[in-house]
Amino acid sequence: MAAAAQSRVVWALPMSHSAITAIATSVCHSPLHCQLHHALIPHGKGGSTGFLGQCVVNHLGYVGSQVIIPYRCDTCDIMHLCPMGDLDWETKSFDFEDVFVKIPQAIAQVSKEAEVGKFVHVAHLNVNIKSSSRYLRNKAVGEKAVRDAFPEAIIVKLLDIFGREDRFLNYFANMCWFGAIPHVSLGWKAVKQPVYVVDVSKGIVNAVKDPDANGKTFAFVGPNRYLLFDLVKYIFAVAHRLFPPYPLPPFSYQWVARDFEISPFESWTTRDKVEHIHITGMTLSHLPSLEDLGIQATPLELKAIEVLQLHHTYCWLSAEIEDVKPAKTVNI
Repeated sequence: MAAAAQSRVVWALPMSHSAITAIATSVCHSPLHCQLHHALIPHGKGGSTGFLGQCVVNHLGYVGSQVIIPYRCDTCDIMHLCPMGDLDWETKSFDFEDVFVKIPQAIAQVSKEAEVGKFVHVAHLNVNIKSSSRYLRNKAVGEKAVRDAFPEAIIVKLLDIFGREDRFLNYFANMCWFGAIPHVSLGWKAVKQPVYVVDVSKGIVNAVKDPDANGKTFAFVGPNRYLLFDLVKYIFAVAHRLFPPYPLPPFSYQWVARDFEISPFESWTTRDKVEHIHITGMTLSHLPSLEDLGIQATPLELKAIEVLQLHHTYCWLSAEIEDVKPAKTVNI
């Protein structure tokens, strides 16, 4: 996707290798008087219509950008992006390898050939080629493929993102419909460090503007780390819901998740999501962070109410977050 800094337009084009090449080539032949910056946001779960993608498109439009979005869906799915100026599961049409390896690699290759000036790739802090999660394994392969194809790429590594319409806080809050809250080892063995989606979006835009960011890898995380148990307990406290946790063996959780996978509707969870949601978030303090891009990370406690108020029962609709004690943090 190319973005020109003098107009506020969002274009959407069907995704294909030829379309991507045409987009990248057209960027290089834009009028010389236009001040151009480049980003790549293909459509999909985790793409331009995804939770983070919408926020990035919105911020690019705010600074006056022409945004061209290659997409692989029905045009109705991208119509809401026009005024603006993380594939959580595999599908029959696109698996993790397609979304996290082949497509980013193809875009990186044609962008390099077209001499695109800025290329941003969103990766994950927990990527590991030996991970038990297919999601994280393919993310690892995709990150390396992008770096090999486009050495000057800006890579942004994330953990869990929260904000309105997220699939993190809402994921856990929706567990209230099961009557009890299942977790592997009760969530005592996993540590999370969620980051606010607006901070991530602003950080990406600032990285695009930074002439020294090319070729760097950034780690965007929130200011606090929490045990998964304490975090989910806090989520239910903010939502004013009962919190009856119980331990569930991994194989049982996987069996339940499989039933959601075969559902004809959007999967609430999958076996792979169960796997990586219980993995502790890594800390890579040697990498530049949001602060290095002029962004002060927002604590979860300041924004949780924006997400979780939707989960209040009728008698708690006007409740404020001041009624809830902050979540317990850890230093591990």
